[in-house]
Amino acid sequence: MKSGKCMSIQILLGLLVGILMVARVASHDYGDALSKCILFFEGQRSGKLPSTQRMTWRKDSALSDGSDVGVDLVGGYYDAGDNIKFSFPMAFSTTMLAWSILEFGHLMGSEHENALESLKWSTDYFLKATSVPGKVVAAVGNPKGDHNCWERPEDMDIPRTSYLVNTTKPGSEVSAEIAAALAASSMVFKSVDSQYSNLLLQRAFQVFQFAYQYQGSYNYSVGEGACPFYCDYDGYMDELIWGAAWLFKATNEQKYWNYVVENIHYLENSVKTESKKAVYVGGCFADFGWDGKNAGINVLVSRWVMNTSKSDPFVSYADKFFCTVLPESPTRWVTYSPGGLMFKYGAKSIVNSQHVTATSFLLLVYSQYLTMFNRNFQCGDVAVSPSRLVQLAKVQVDYLLGSNSMGMSFMVGYGQKFPQRIHHRGSTLPSIDKYPKRLKCHDGDEFFKTKDPNLNVLTGAIVGGPDISDKFEDNRSNWKQSEPTTYINAPFVGVLAYFKVYPNS
Repeated sequence: MKSGKCMSIQILLGLLVGILMVARVASHDYGDALSKCILFFEGQRSGKLPSTQRMTWRKDSALSDGSDVGVDLVGGYYDAGDNIKFSFPMAFSTTMLAWSILEFGHLMGSEHENALESLKWSTDYFLKATSVPGKVVAAVGNPKGDHNCWERPEDMDIPRTSYLVNTTKPGSEVSAEIAAALAASSMVFKSVDSQYSNLLLQRAFQVFQFAYQYQGSYNYSVGEGACPFYCDYDGYMDELIWGAAWLFKATNEQKYWNYVVENIHYLENSVKTESKKAVYVGGCFADFGWDGKNAGINVLVSRWVMNTSKSDPFVSYADKFFCTVLPESPTRWVTYSPGGLMFKYGAKSIVNSQHVTATSFLLLVYSQYLTMFNRNFQCGDVAVSPSRLVQLAKVQVDYLLGSNSMGMSFMVGYGQKFPQRIHHRGSTLPSIDKYPKRLKCHDGDEFFKTKDPNLNVLTGAIVGGPDISDKFEDNRSNWKQSEPTTYINAPFVGVLAYFKVYPNS
């Protein structure tokens, strides 16, 4: 084991490298990056595309979704480089896109309207996915069949199976996350379209009640529709608390606050009890992503209770989370690459940039809350100010945009050098405009195997990113590094909006 002195020297060297890296690269065009970050969602659209579609190499797809269960399920987003609509990560992406707009929408300028359109594409779908009382759509499309085929979404010939949870086969995590997404989005649209906002909020009430009343994990209820691709590893209590917190924020109704307070203790330990009827997992206070919501809950709630008698345990756990992230903290859990990119220890997913963008978002949001209440906090003997959180977020953002030893942006289409061979079916294969003939399941294999760049540029897509040694393999076979996802981009929308206006923070 290395001595504390050696570890301290390593931390300082890592910080110095990161600072020098940022200093020698010209300031980034955060406004351009924001535009592209939002544009990416158009490349992930499923369904009938509107006349305003800007990513024109994409065409209509999956127009019969839901026909197997007699429900219109056309629309929504493909989650990543595949052609499946997974509701769990899609709902988290929706919640984060809504939160990005709520916190930073006033900084987006002309991109605010595009952000609203991206959000509404998702909420329109979730209104369909929750339209039958007592049922919630967990996924559309057979995941195993899809992952066996490399084909355009416009050509799909795999079964478009609809996977539903219901009162006898519940799915509390996916349902509660959808409720959170609808509640958060209702606040976004409140001043834009009050009727639509009210519809979203009323549906959020219904879906949360379903998630709460019929508790159980969708792991058991939909089987291959969830696992192994988006199994719930942390259990569903964090989603129930997360959903209640968003409903409280949207309504100020005491019953939702009571639910948060009365159940938060489930997340304060890592004891697990499991059966087919209930799964409670304390998880970790430092988790935040499509699966674990713990850190997000504490940051979200901290604004309401900071500097009050109700601050515990939310503020103390939020502080503790950021102490696991800061490089100089004596209780740091994450590690950093030589160039300064954070890597989360013990991450369930090895697509690292999802943790970078989600954590960067929380850093900025919490810095605002701390400033609002004129508050700092301590990590051992290290004092932490709001500006320090902003500084760390900026290092992460700049790294992803090209301030690294490779001089590579990990956002497709941004900068002079970016990934050319991303793991994404639609981007890899020729568009219907140029190749109208149908491409069947394995007809796209040759395009996957070639070392040539992808034929279509999925502008704004943020890929998984480099390894911990700052090395990146621009190879679509290496999906861990080269695949983009909606839940990588969604929190980055808010982050880029902030730095668009405050580039020198």
